[in-house]
Amino acid sequence: MVTDKSVAATAALDASTGAGRPLAADEIRAMRERIDEIDQAIIDLWQERSRLSQEVGKTRMASGGTRLVLAREREIVDRFRAALGPDGTQVALLLLRSGRGPL
Repeated sequence: MVTDKSVAATAALDASTGAGRPLAADEIRAMRERIDEIDQAIIDLWQERSRLSQEVGKTRMASGGTRLVLAREREIVDRFRAALGPDGTQVALLLLRSGRGPL
């Protein structure tokens, strides 16, 4: 049931943050700005890692080595799982795929 009070409370919320108080909205904006900076750093590092991984693969294959080193991939997956829990496995698999391509 919608009441005048619930309509007024909803109208008072900051549209971009969902906060009910101006100071909270300012805090949220500041935190989101930092999140955006972190996201950009993650993107930059992801791209650098992918380039390096591709170079490792090219160098390994040019020297007569294998396309993949499964023990190394397992080591990476295990490290991410240990640090991030179950989601770490998915993150590691995405990172590995971006560096070597799909299997």
